[in-house]
Amino acid sequence: MSDDLDTVFAALADPTRRAILAMLLEDDMAVTDVAEPFQMSLAAISKHLVILTRAGLIAQEKRGRVKWCKLEPDALRAASVWMQGFGQFDPVDLDALERFLVQELAAGPEIEVDDDSAPHGDGPPPHGAR
Repeated sequence: MSDDLDTVFAALADPTRRAILAMLLEDDMAVTDVAEPFQMSLAAISKHLVILTRAGLIAQEKRGRVKWCKLEPDALRAASVWMQGFGQFDPVDLDALERFLVQELAAGPEIEVDDDSAPHGDGPPPHGAR
């Protein structure tokens, strides 16, 4: 199973292959139609399609003289189940984190001062103090 997951995630790692999968969400497509929006050769697209096919993410079949690609929706099931194991963690709200940090940095550092006007802490004494 680990090898299957590795293959699926390796296939998904490439933005071109993810774009192809997104296109195939709509409907089956001929290989030439899949290649059309990309600035690469048909041979390069074919290599991407082979990787997606080996990962089980798409299937290719010949209809007449045209090779068609279709999405295999069940292929992501194992990867999805694996990823759901991480669903126990709340997603990080980066906008809220940024607002918090801006607010904290704007407030400046808080330094406690005792009666002698010396900062508290475990650090060395101020220069000149003994």
